[in-house]
Amino acid sequence: MKKIFVIGSSGHAKVVIDIIEQAGKYEIVGLLSRDQAAGEFVYGYEILGKEVELSTILKTNPAEGFIIAVGDNATRAKVADFFVENYPQLEVVSAIHPSTIIGRDVKISAGTVVMAGAVINPSTLIGKHCIINTRAAIDHDNVIGDFTSIAPGVTTGGDCTIGEFCAIGIGATVLHGIQIGEQTVIGANALVNKDIPPFSVAYGTPVKVIRQRKAGERYL
Repeated sequence: MKKIFVIGSSGHAKVVIDIIEQAGKYEIVGLLSRDQAAGEFVYGYEILGKEVELSTILKTNPAEGFIIAVGDNATRAKVADFFVENYPQLEVVSAIHPSTIIGRDVKISAGTVVMAGAVINPSTLIGKHCIINTRAAIDHDNVIGDFTSIAPGVTTGGDCTIGEFCAIGIGATVLHGIQIGEQTVIGANALVNKDIPPFSVAYGTPVKVIRQRKAGERYL
């Protein structure tokens, strides 16, 4: 098995660790965290330091790849950019729970996490460093942009397009053929029955655009 680092130590990182263990494809060398001190442990894995200390860490803890276990889309992108620039030799890996149902001709790009019970139907493209959360159902011919997060229980119809850096809230339903622009946040349990422009915050049943948002604005 390839040895990898998990970047992050939050609750989301715990889920990613569990997926990696259940899938049995990679061996976790340790964690890198900005929030917890080196020497602490998460699920038995040691926090080795911060990602900016990786050059030193690699000397005693060699690894071949990494996965970013950070829930916030913008923060995850910044960490990804750091690794691409400074450690291009490390492979970006994905974590896909064994209970996931993946249809024919589905492409799941590097760095994406797919959690327990998710369904991804045929001819769907999932971008880089996405999060497809617990029991999300992504129907056929969807396109989901890089660094987008799909929360637990989200359902999309066929032929939907969700742009980069979007966050689709818990239990939201996106009807067939809908397009959601980049950097948009959809609230929990929303019924998305019309296209949503980029950089929007929208929620309700049926959904309404409430306001505009800026790139990188916090939403969690």
